[in-house]
Amino acid sequence: MMLVSCFLLLTSGCRHTGEVDVFDPRVSEESRTQEEIFKSMEQKRQLTPAELQPNLAPYKIGVGDWLEIEITGIGGSRSRTFVMPDGRIYYDLAGGIKADGLTVAELSEKLEEALRRDYTSPSVNVTLREVRSRRAWLLGRLNKPGLYPLSQPTTVLEGISLAGGLFSSRQSGSTEELADLGNSFVLRKGEVLPIDLLALIKEGDMSQNIYLRDGDYVYLPSSLSQNVHVLGAVRQPQAIGYKDNLNLVAAIAKARGPSSDANLDKVLIIRGSHSAPKVAVVDFKSILAGKATNVELKPFDIVWVPDRPFQFLERYFWVAFNAAATTIAVREGSNSVETIDGVSPGISFPIGQ
Repeated sequence: MMLVSCFLLLTSGCRHTGEVDVFDPRVSEESRTQEEIFKSMEQKRQLTPAELQPNLAPYKIGVGDWLEIEITGIGGSRSRTFVMPDGRIYYDLAGGIKADGLTVAELSEKLEEALRRDYTSPSVNVTLREVRSRRAWLLGRLNKPGLYPLSQPTTVLEGISLAGGLFSSRQSGSTEELADLGNSFVLRKGEVLPIDLLALIKEGDMSQNIYLRDGDYVYLPSSLSQNVHVLGAVRQPQAIGYKDNLNLVAAIAKARGPSSDANLDKVLIIRGSHSAPKVAVVDFKSILAGKATNVELKPFDIVWVPDRPFQFLERYFWVAFNAAATTIAVREGSNSVETIDGVSPGISFPIGQ
């Protein structure tokens, strides 16, 4: 790790520190070489072979799953039930049986054991009717954005297909102007995965086609929005529609200014696609004091105001980057997805840890 201080913005050109591509927002992008850009992409975490392989283990029942249970040869014993919040099911005279975490075969054995008190050699048939414990969010510019069950191994492309595919214009039949694939991303447990959805969908790069897991967020924003997101320690975090000459001072002002616990010495500006982000560290306090020039923003920039001082940019950047992506997905995704079964698209993340 390298100790990063405010002198980063006083150096000319572009610098790399570890895994983070640091840029100077006051220097023209034309000064960056292709070699430098590709170098930063190579330094990002790569997908692991396990993320590209299906989980072939037997399905394990979870809370909310619907089951059909029947004692073979006993008329009227067929019943549909679901796994309660405590992880148990309640069937016939068996009482509360722990089902969460068991396979269908294991639950059948548990029920048979419990029912032997009242039946002679009972044979119990358990059928999984509806999966509700494993689901993934498919959000943004899709025909049917929503929360989809993962009852079997499902890739990103298969998930997008379940959601009706990319939303297209009825007039032109085109999707390119509506879904911004370059800024699309997949979130898993609060972390942006290193997936290039543009390469996957437009170029057919199947090395990016990971298998979805429970709780994943796939988010494809609109290419027409061109928002700048002002997040972190501001009074009203929000997306601001980009206009020419939008600068850092104006953007933070639109978010009603920094909050009382904001650390203005090192405000982050995150720029570029989610598969190859770069960051600038700006002394916002010096800008307000007239000791440094203001910074012009660009469409899709993320302005992150820290709530505490930090020493190591690489460590803090990934916390802020993942938290910002999570906030964007939840906020914008919730605009297009109604609450399903009492579950809203809100999730929490441990910012500052």
